[in-house]
Amino acid sequence: MDVKSGTPYWTIRHGLRQHSPRLATDATCDIAVIGAGITGALVADELARRGHGVIVLDACETGWGSTAASTALIQGELDTELIDLAKMHGHAAALLASRACTEAVEAIAGRFPAAPGSPAATSLYYGSRGRECEMLRHEYEFRRWMGLHVEWLEKEDLEGRYGLRARCAILSRPAALIDPYLATLDLLDAACRSGARVHARTRVASLRIGAREVCLRTVNARTVRAKQVVVATGYAAQLLLPAPIACNRSTYALVTNPIDDDASARVLEAIRHVLVWETARPYLYMRATSDGRLMIGGEDDEIDIPAKRDARVSTKARRLLRNVHRRFPDLRIDAAFCWAGTFAETADGLPYFGPHALTGDRIHYAMAYGGNGITFAWIGARLIADRIEGREHALAPLFGFARMQQRR
Repeated sequence: MDVKSGTPYWTIRHGLRQHSPRLATDATCDIAVIGAGITGALVADELARRGHGVIVLDACETGWGSTAASTALIQGELDTELIDLAKMHGHAAALLASRACTEAVEAIAGRFPAAPGSPAATSLYYGSRGRECEMLRHEYEFRRWMGLHVEWLEKEDLEGRYGLRARCAILSRPAALIDPYLATLDLLDAACRSGARVHARTRVASLRIGAREVCLRTVNARTVRAKQVVVATGYAAQLLLPAPIACNRSTYALVTNPIDDDASARVLEAIRHVLVWETARPYLYMRATSDGRLMIGGEDDEIDIPAKRDARVSTKARRLLRNVHRRFPDLRIDAAFCWAGTFAETADGLPYFGPHALTGDRIHYAMAYGGNGITFAWIGARLIADRIEGREHALAPLFGFARMQQRR
């Protein structure tokens, strides 16, 4: 599945850092994880750490699919406003999801710390129009009522602290800034130290589900027999289900050249540990990188045809630069590299983890869809591991396929 185009920053910054061998012989294991992006890596690390025999298979190189195109804004906030999520699933479920995401972000920040001594990251969610600020104020009050760590900022605060021209914002904690490609390799290395095996360039051609095992057949005619299988192939995982459970979209991103003029450097320093995003949909989002650049994304659309998506990259990058300059007039930036990527969006902004009735209890799906994909994947790895070990994670009902029937 063609999930990205252009020149994603992480692929330029790091190149191909890790070589995993193709599966050359038949194999058996407790759990086969299909997909070696950051979701598959989180699942493999969690399962291997718990003592399960794990084999990871990926059709491409490790970390080279959607992970390489991710801008990796790690935050506890959901794409769906918390007040709306409470209307969909109830206050208790919304609070449970929010607290789990907050705990996941703290754990991710601890697992992949930023530079020593750097302050903890925050998330700045801003509005620019009156009706957006009205909505944002209600969301802020609801989050406060639910006991979350939020701060309300007015226009003067935003311009004075960040150089941002907007009417209002919610500042939230915690958040995290990671390098998703290096994080994936680190997780896979950790899984291997716990006994896992990782095989790249090993495409699974078929799955045959038996009474006691699942037989995976690869395109190079190798067989893997596993007691359980976790499908962590991102948006392609939907092809195994009878109907789509999310809508595919395209998002566009760029990374600037290193920022060195004084005015721009002041803005960069102000937002170096801040994830910036807006209430408008589709929303503009941005973050700093460790080498003094800004990573900017947005201009999402409903394009799900790779050729059409690819043709829009340059135009979308120009629009992103214009939008950023309108909000941060002191910034003087240009694009060094730009790219696009496919992402999936569920109706309620939540992921899907666990088995599906169609494919039985031996196949588990890790569908960390939406803008909070990495945060969700951290939670999902533990949810799936608990399920395999015969325990139900507290979020299993809310993050499972059963909620589709409940919402109908």
